[in-house]
Amino acid sequence: MTKPAQRFQAPSIDALPEDIRTRLLAVQEKSGFVPNVFLTLAYRPDEFRAFFAYHDALMEKDSGLTKAEREMIVVATSAANQCQYCVIAHGAILRIRAKNPLIADQIAANYRKADITPRQKAMLDFAMKISSDAQRSSEEDFAALGPHGFSDDDIWDIAAISAFFGLSNRLANFTGMRPNDEFYLMGRLPKA
Repeated sequence: MTKPAQRFQAPSIDALPEDIRTRLLAVQEKSGFVPNVFLTLAYRPDEFRAFFAYHDALMEKDSGLTKAEREMIVVATSAANQCQYCVIAHGAILRIRAKNPLIADQIAANYRKADITPRQKAMLDFAMKISSDAQRSSEEDFAALGPHGFSDDDIWDIAAISAFFGLSNRLANFTGMRPNDEFYLMGRLPKA
């Protein structure tokens, strides 16, 4: 088992506030393990709650983006930010949600050459602009999304997911957060 983070000792689950402990145990029951992001961010309970409230608001709602497309944004943003934890963990989630064992590696390496639709490429082009050069975003960037059927709310979601995971990538990198070993094989092989 990997240590959750190189810095900032994760508290024991038993020592956590009840609401956080309940969430971690529910995740463990569903997935069979507790992702290290939960353990690492539990070091600061109030920030844990705020982080996951915004995460869930962005990633779990119904909208014009599929859950797989949301994960594509996370993987592309995280690869650009050199975040090992998020590329590995969200790559696993992407493989599962897209039902495609190859897509996460393709997007992490170079989304422009990945087996994705023109709509998804336009989405990732915009997400990367927001991730690395948001101050230069312009009406041209918004206009490029129009032919692909993205609504204003979808455009907001693309930008917000990219921006949020910029924060997440920085937290993971500065804490030395390590991906759980379980993530590496998830979604690569059919379930037995």
